[in-house]
Amino acid sequence: MATARSLEADICILGAGSGGLSVAAGAARMGARTVLIEADRMGGDCLHTGCVPSKSLIAAAAVAGTIREAGRFGIRTTAPEVDFAAVGRHLHEVIAAIAPHDSEARFEGLGVTVIRARGRFLATDRVGAGEREVRARRFVIATGSRPAVPPVTGLEKVDFLTSDTIFELTERPGHLLVLGAGPVGCELAQAFRRLGAEVSLFDLGPILPGEDPELVAPLRERLLAERIALFERVRVLRAEPGPALVVAAEGGERRVPGTHLLVAAGRRPAIEDLGLEEAGVRHGPEGIPVDRRMRTSNRRVYAIGDVVAGAPRFTHAAAYEAGIVLRNALLRLPVRAGLGLVPRVVYTEPQIAGIGLTETEAEARGERCEVIRVPFTENDRARTERAEEGLIKLVIGRRGRILGAGLVGSRVDDLMAPIAMAVQQGARASALAGLLLPYPTRSEIVKRAAGRYYEPLLFGRGMRRLVRFLSWLG
Repeated sequence: MATARSLEADICILGAGSGGLSVAAGAARMGARTVLIEADRMGGDCLHTGCVPSKSLIAAAAVAGTIREAGRFGIRTTAPEVDFAAVGRHLHEVIAAIAPHDSEARFEGLGVTVIRARGRFLATDRVGAGEREVRARRFVIATGSRPAVPPVTGLEKVDFLTSDTIFELTERPGHLLVLGAGPVGCELAQAFRRLGAEVSLFDLGPILPGEDPELVAPLRERLLAERIALFERVRVLRAEPGPALVVAAEGGERRVPGTHLLVAAGRRPAIEDLGLEEAGVRHGPEGIPVDRRMRTSNRRVYAIGDVVAGAPRFTHAAAYEAGIVLRNALLRLPVRAGLGLVPRVVYTEPQIAGIGLTETEAEARGERCEVIRVPFTENDRARTERAEEGLIKLVIGRRGRILGAGLVGSRVDDLMAPIAMAVQQGARASALAGLLLPYPTRSEIVKRAAGRYYEPLLFGRGMRRLVRFLSWLG
């Protein structure tokens, strides 16, 4: 029997980030008794320290970059004057504008019981949160992730920044040292450089090691052109107060001093002290393993978002996983996730976007494929905007099926919708080649790349013979 401190629920969600909120909103609107547990801020990393503030900062930096490059269009300007405190206010105004959509009040209005305390499993079917105890038919772990700190000697003695704290800066760094050249490191390195800071970027490997090197090359050229100091494939020996990073160099060591240090070395799942042992949920340093229905080793407990071992750590992936959980947990439909086809974007300038298999991955799987490349120099809209750098690559398999795509260029994020639909639905290149698109738009490059796959058939010797033969028939 339920007591004053206990709750009975159909579904209980731990974590009010993007994934947890998606489950809670969907479950409540479907009529389920829903409990949402969150000790920190509603909205999670995406709203407060991730997508929203980072893209707001990048937008401000892009404006400054546009002003500097106005001379290409015959527009004379002076160098932009950056009020960094005002830029910070811009970030927080955007966060404040979005926050009501993620607020406790909104979710209570939907019928969700919100408990503002840290949740911990007490048993396989119970969670404690503050003075409350929740029994539920199904649970969802959506507690997100935290910045990872690499084992660099001396780093514990340095007052460094992470993606969780850098957006609280009110003064522009004089020289920002960025440790880690993944998507977050590259995005923030370029944004701060465009806002007037000196920037040095360090990584043990190349920048964006998870992306196609052919697509990364134009970005590398741009970063160097914007005078970002790149330290690729270097071993950081130690960090020193100041701060400074000491790297292995030919003939000895090199010390690179700065005014601020940003550690952008990835993230780790936030699963500490959740009582996963009591819940019978297997877990490890990489997170919580799940099956394709997002179920953990305890079949009544699901996991989504950054806590999932091996899953892509994107806000849109968490929202997609939330839909999988709702259909499985509430409707008992055996729907499976297809996390191999999650689109991704690196929000640098130029941007890098991709979905599905790369050329190398397709060949490693033994797929017989053809790779179509079309540079943006063949796109009239890109020409008018003086934004011709970059290209699109389509990886096309047997019978014209699109296995994957990669793009690098200006605003390529806005070109991903038709490509993602084609890849996720297993469509052929003809689906894109047959699109009727407005002219002039950047989206035409998608149609052109797909159409190029058919050019040998349409304009080859066999077609010319067929046309001549038909012409004899009158």
